[in-house]
Amino acid sequence: MAAAVQPKLIVEADAEALARAAAERVMARIAANSGRIAICLTGGSSPKKLYQLLGSEAWRGRIPWQRVHWFIGDERFVPASDPLNNMAVARATFLDRNAASSHIHPIPTATETPQQSAEAYARELRAFYGSESLDPSRPLFDLVLMGAGPDGHTASLFPGFPEIEESERWVVGVPRANVAPFVPRVSLTLPALASCREMLFEIAGHDKQPILTRLLNGETLPALRARSTGETVWLVDSAALPEGIRGPR
Repeated sequence: MAAAVQPKLIVEADAEALARAAAERVMARIAANSGRIAICLTGGSSPKKLYQLLGSEAWRGRIPWQRVHWFIGDERFVPASDPLNNMAVARATFLDRNAASSHIHPIPTATETPQQSAEAYARELRAFYGSESLDPSRPLFDLVLMGAGPDGHTASLFPGFPEIEESERWVVGVPRANVAPFVPRVSLTLPALASCREMLFEIAGHDKQPILTRLLNGETLPALRARSTGETVWLVDSAALPEGIRGPR
């Protein structure tokens, strides 16, 4: 599977339409795999409406929960019970009521350091995948959900930080964050995130217009460098779209 040259830009009318479009793409990826499915979730504000949809009565019955495993692309190095914990939000919103606990794979944060947490999660990912190295023809994930921060970071890979250049490890500890909340992080690396059939960015709201402008102008920020070995999609609402740009394309 060759890396995509250019992300596909899809524009929806508003945040609600964007969440529905994202949910449909999740379902399409699930339907495309008759075996074990791996979905990598994201934190932040971008996916909350999507998670609410997936947990709603109208959508949860469409998910074959017994076949889907749920991972997360990055985590704040805080206790699992902390409101800042990304997976805790996903669990409370839709996972705990629907998915078996053995199918939920949070990044462990009870270790002494973020790097120890990263090493533990890398071991879990390798055990799930069944290999110590990633094969481009056999993606780790069916779908990776992503967002773009105001500085252009994605997952917890920040511009100018050494972790963005990691090419061997699957998961890294990030001692400090570039944006609030200023807590240490644990993040999958670009190679691990790229090992997916689809990488789906959700970018919504007028406050995302400046960073989307920079990304569309080709500034080599982490959110632009993150590409799937399969398909990369930027799902954007009209409020985030810079003037003069039209979608979908």
